[in-house]
Amino acid sequence: MSSAGEDTDDGPERMYVITGGRSQAGDQERLDLVTLVVARSMPEPGMPPEHTAIVRMCHYPLSVAEISAYLELPVSAVKVLLADLLAGGRVEARAPIPAASLPDIELLEAVMHGLQKL
Repeated sequence: MSSAGEDTDDGPERMYVITGGRSQAGDQERLDLVTLVVARSMPEPGMPPEHTAIVRMCHYPLSVAEISAYLELPVSAVKVLLADLLAGGRVEARAPIPAASLPDIELLEAVMHGLQKL
């Protein structure tokens, strides 16, 4: 029986178990909060529950921040889990598509003037 102030579900022990005691993983350096993750396979029996949850939720691209929020886990723990899934080929990570930059006004004016002269 736990005491009133004790938080057994989200304590450091749970994070240790979820990440296998790791605080960093090899592919973490390419993962940031806006990196998009998409599943490349279906979950397999025997996968840890957090890995299964990530693979299931990533049928369409989700950012690392979104995955962290949905799982209610720290981003650092999610990055370790994602590195495992990346290494196993279960998910794919990619940078978000950059927003289109504004067109060069001077170039547009030059094109417009050139077309007017035709």
